[in-house]
Amino acid sequence: STKETFLTMRLTGTKYACGRGGCGACTVMVSKRDPTSQEIRHFSVTACLVPICSLYGAAVTTVEGVGSMKTRLHPVQERIAKSHGTQCGFCTPGMVMSMYTLLRNHPQPSEEQLLEALGGNLCRCTGYRPILASGKTFCLVSRGLRGHPQSKNDGDKWSKLFVKEEFQPLDPTQELIFPPELLRMTENPEKRTLTFHGERVTWISPGTFKDLLELKAKHPEAPLILGNTSLGPAMRSKGCLHPILLSPARISELNVVSKTNDGLTIGAGCSLAQVKDILAERVSELPEEKTQTYRALLKHLKSLASQQIRNMASLGGHIISRHSYSDLNPILAVGNATLNLTSEEGTRRIPLSEHFLAGLASADLKPEEILESVSRKLWEFVSAFRQAQCQQNALPDVNAGMRVLFKEGTDIIKDLSITYGGVGAATVSAHKSCQQLLGRQWDELMLDEACRRLLDEVSLPGWAPGGRVEFKRTLVVSFFFKFYLQVLQELKKLIKPFPVPVSALAFMGSWQHKLPPSSVDSHQPLQDPVGRPVMHLSGLKHATGEAEFCDDIPMVDKELCMALVTSTRAYAKIISIDLSEALEIPGVVDVITAKDIPGTNGTEDDKLLAVDEVLCVGQIICAVVAETDVQAKRAIEKIKITYEELEPIIFTIKVIHVSLAFEFPNQNTPSGTFLYLPLTGEVHVGGQEHFYMETQRVLVIPKTEDKELDIYVSTQDPAHVQKTVSSTLNIPINRITCHVKRVGGGFGGKIGRPAVFGAIAAVGALKTGHPIRLVLDREDDMLITGGRHPLFGKYKVGFMNNGRIKALDIECFINGGCTLDDSELVTEFLILKLENAYKIRNLRFRGRACLTNLPSNTAFRGFGFPQGTLVTESCITAVAAKCGLPPEKIREKNMYRTVDKTIYKQAFNPESLIRCWNECLDASSFHNRRKQVEEFNKKNYWKKRGIAVIPMKFSVGFAATSYHQAAALVHIYTDGSVLVTHGGNELGQGIHTKMLQVASRELKIPMSHLHICETSTAMVPNTIATAASVGADINGKAVQNACQILLKRLEPIIKKNPEGTWEEWIEAAFEQRISLSATGYFRGYKAFMDWEKGEGDPFPYYVYGAACSEVEIDCLTGAHKKIRTDIIMDACCSLNPAIDIGQIEGAFIQGMGLYTTEELKYSPEGVLYSRGPDEYKIPTISDVPEEFNVSLLPSSQTPLTIYSSKGLGESGMFLGSSVFFAITDAVAAARKERDIAEDFTVKSPATPEWVRMACADRFTEMVYICPLPLEPPSHPTPWAIFK
Repeated sequence: STKETFLTMRLTGTKYACGRGGCGACTVMVSKRDPTSQEIRHFSVTACLVPICSLYGAAVTTVEGVGSMKTRLHPVQERIAKSHGTQCGFCTPGMVMSMYTLLRNHPQPSEEQLLEALGGNLCRCTGYRPILASGKTFCLVSRGLRGHPQSKNDGDKWSKLFVKEEFQPLDPTQELIFPPELLRMTENPEKRTLTFHGERVTWISPGTFKDLLELKAKHPEAPLILGNTSLGPAMRSKGCLHPILLSPARISELNVVSKTNDGLTIGAGCSLAQVKDILAERVSELPEEKTQTYRALLKHLKSLASQQIRNMASLGGHIISRHSYSDLNPILAVGNATLNLTSEEGTRRIPLSEHFLAGLASADLKPEEILESVSRKLWEFVSAFRQAQCQQNALPDVNAGMRVLFKEGTDIIKDLSITYGGVGAATVSAHKSCQQLLGRQWDELMLDEACRRLLDEVSLPGWAPGGRVEFKRTLVVSFFFKFYLQVLQELKKLIKPFPVPVSALAFMGSWQHKLPPSSVDSHQPLQDPVGRPVMHLSGLKHATGEAEFCDDIPMVDKELCMALVTSTRAYAKIISIDLSEALEIPGVVDVITAKDIPGTNGTEDDKLLAVDEVLCVGQIICAVVAETDVQAKRAIEKIKITYEELEPIIFTIKVIHVSLAFEFPNQNTPSGTFLYLPLTGEVHVGGQEHFYMETQRVLVIPKTEDKELDIYVSTQDPAHVQKTVSSTLNIPINRITCHVKRVGGGFGGKIGRPAVFGAIAAVGALKTGHPIRLVLDREDDMLITGGRHPLFGKYKVGFMNNGRIKALDIECFINGGCTLDDSELVTEFLILKLENAYKIRNLRFRGRACLTNLPSNTAFRGFGFPQGTLVTESCITAVAAKCGLPPEKIREKNMYRTVDKTIYKQAFNPESLIRCWNECLDASSFHNRRKQVEEFNKKNYWKKRGIAVIPMKFSVGFAATSYHQAAALVHIYTDGSVLVTHGGNELGQGIHTKMLQVASRELKIPMSHLHICETSTAMVPNTIATAASVGADINGKAVQNACQILLKRLEPIIKKNPEGTWEEWIEAAFEQRISLSATGYFRGYKAFMDWEKGEGDPFPYYVYGAACSEVEIDCLTGAHKKIRTDIIMDACCSLNPAIDIGQIEGAFIQGMGLYTTEELKYSPEGVLYSRGPDEYKIPTISDVPEEFNVSLLPSSQTPLTIYSSKGLGESGMFLGSSVFFAITDAVAAARKERDIAEDFTVKSPATPEWVRMACADRFTEMVYICPLPLEPPSHPTPWAIFK
């Protein structure tokens, strides 16, 4: 691929993150001269899918070509960095390239164009708001959105977190020109056929249409490849190999567009982005009634994949691929589109019909034919519908195209066509139902009959691929009802008078997403760097691609690549492993097994490499070492492992008996007595994948003597990697040095797991004597590493009629996976944090970690709090429903109010909690908006709004004193420059930036004098994992201590020469033999918990906050949009408000993903289905609330921490639940209006499926009345299980 070529050329700015074109990290700009208009076209593409051979005649611009620190920065790079739009920085080059390409085409874009351009770029850190803020500085017109991030100081003077006026202007005349050599090539295009021979594939690019037809006749089985958006992922994930590929990229005939009075013909080679532009132009030219099909296609093209994919994918390829989830084929099919085919024998036309879409030979292309163009005539009343897990860049669960034609001047159906995608192996036509409805009047009777017929004809068995059967069947009829209402509105315009039912007046139209405003508020002292919104130290390097990550390190001499072999069984005995065929593959050096480990192979219950048995799909069995990554992966396929299945195999908490829980003391908090009639309920919280943008990776370099190793690893805990490698190789820790420059996101997923990969790679390095590089693909990373623990909670609550809760009993079970890992600690933290912000006198909390045959779950941002506290808040909501009171009243009534003790007897003052709550209510105008929501819901039946406000008391830190210690090493050199090293790791949270702010204040010198190189176990030993939100706290204390020691040594010199410069003082100190190096140390916060007594002081301090969110749901599809979110967070005295606000926003959006879109799906055999961005949907830029306000509570003091600051890395995660509870509020309103019980089982994430089925109506009843097809004996299990 093009990405692999960049790596060979050492252009490492373009990042590899998913390999499927789904994340945008590898975005580059491709420029070509249009042969028709002669204009230069610039378009963004994902390099991981672009075959290098396809770029003949094209110019490729990577982030290195846009600007650099060594030459000049481009305004895009400068603004995204200075707007604080980078955190870990791994996604930033892709963001820069998407924005840069947009500006090359539109120097003053609209906000809608900006949102569309960035829709295919994922970010797991920032929450997107600052990225959008940087892009908005280029936009021509602002819709009155409230400016840029701001902060508020004690003097009540406003100053911005960044100042737009300081940015360098964008000057289009200074951009790179299209290479003259390529211009000359386009003026005299090469007509001969170009052939590129690879090791296993031959790429043939004909220069003329005639040559293409001849080649297709000669190689009828060879696929035509243009965008590679369908074939590329299939070749990677399914191992599809085509010896010959035909590229028609240079054939101008495939890009011809012709317009007629009654239709449009578009060349099959036109990209989907070009099709979108062509249709938009046509819509502007023709009367509205003649463009319904075009507008339906445009509607889907806006949400189909990403801008990068639309730029690459061709219309012909999209049609010919015939994916069941195709967004365009259903519309083209109902629109009676025609496919124009050509071969050496001549031309012919076939309809894009249900028979073609089903792949029937009689209606399909012949092997030697190609699709030249697609024609479409004009029709009336055409609509398109789709529903996906999220709004943008997501494959649809179900989509549909519908068309109706009436007898002139009537509402009698003359012709009707309905097709669906996502409900079968191909696009499905409801032809029988349509035929039986001809001649019927367009009314309620027709609607009822149509729905019954559609459910009967478009049937789905319970084991259907993709699952979600009831949901999909509901969408089948919900979409038709939407179409029915739309047509009624049109008929009203054409036939007067025409009665329209009341239900149509409450119809929900489509949503247009708006850019969120950028309004934040925080404390900002002005006297020194501490408290200032200092840009991330690596921000500019992130934006230029010059920030070096683990896999960017150049290849070292004799380096080998490693690939892992994992189990394909969930619970089985290993009978044999046959390596013979793998070892015969050229380039394969060795295969590492458990027998090669000279020291300890993990622990008894958690092996590094499996021995005798496997406990889950994805457990590592052995590792292949080869000269290249490709060779290693080929060898994996040749390793033959024989298994013997074992019983029982368990995946979900529901089927677990208590005896299958992990063996450790059952964690309880003190019990009370129920005095009131209890209410019971259940809560299900799904798991979550870390989805750090940089996958797990490590480079191990053995030295020539004393068994020394240098390990470059992406980890939150290099000391743990060091210790694990030491025990695995049976060599002392002092021979091993771990280096961490920066990490491309961690979120807890890089605490324990990197040690496993580092140890396996180290065994390979020791055995072969060569450096070993191990980089996990996204699929393997998600399969192997586990994530957040799914939770099943049961509660029993006793309360009074006024909402006062008198007793609460909660029992939680978490899915720990196949090994203990961090499950015991997660259970402990879960129990300690369950009470959240509430004072309830009689409490009993119990927790269990359950053993299952899934990859072991591990630490994740929030560490149990986001799952457990959802149970508590769901209980509050249920009490409110029973009392007939708003949930916020119940929350207020039960909240801590005065200095008190927690359930585990730790004293605290809730003053800041109450302040956050009250300020959130005021800032969000909550009570007024609650009334507005109620008014809206009265007027709308098919769409509902919900609003919720959630308080938070988040405990920071580890529950053990030894985990709060930290050290730092500060060197002052004779030129006055200072090198700071500490034990924290840069994960994107800006810890290095904050440490230099601390050092700058303590040494009283500018930050420009200071530098941090890396985190190294050779510089600072015995470090603690950078986790639990205390990284800046404890390392800041250590840096402060070191600087104070140095300054004390310099005091006599400064007193002697008070007017001297820093450089003069340092020179004098050196002459007087004063040590200019100091180790700083912080012994840690005291923290302990006595589980026997159920009491202790396990946490150093608390972070308080509150969030209010408002949403709107579509009751017919389950979709929702986020209207507004307001967050108030207690940060005390922020070290860096820009970084802290970024942490809050990023955590909130990540939490919002946990509670709304992120869903892990497993096969009944325990194989993870959701192994990439196509199937696993983290929030995208369009998921950011339309109005998003974050404020930091005005300054408060806490003497415990560095400069009275607080760690904010994790706390914002739970505030994402405000969106979840706003959704459940809207669902409750819908259920109340339908006279359905308002209390219902709470299930997270609140996916469109859950929302739609919870908003029960006559269409969901139809689905349950119409039985599913019987299951054949060979399919006794559902398609998927959800963890």
